Amino acid sequence: MSVRRATFAFLVVVYVFLWFLAAHGARQLVAPLTVPLVLAALVAAGIALDRFIGITPRRPKFKDDDHGDA
Repeated sequence: MSVRRATFAFLVVVYVFLWFLAAHGARQLVAPLTVPLVLAALVAAGIALDRFIGITPRRPKFKDDDHGDA
């Protein structure tokens, strides 16, 4: 498993554990824990809307001018 996947899995476990704590009495954690869920839902809705409308994602265009800035 790569470091990226291991880190993602660890963060998901910590996030679920914090929700477990919030469900069992730590009510002050509910508001901060909902922020990532709301942001993820908004991003997913925006992507779905773009695909529904037929807007293709823009590709970044980098100008590779090799002028020798040395």
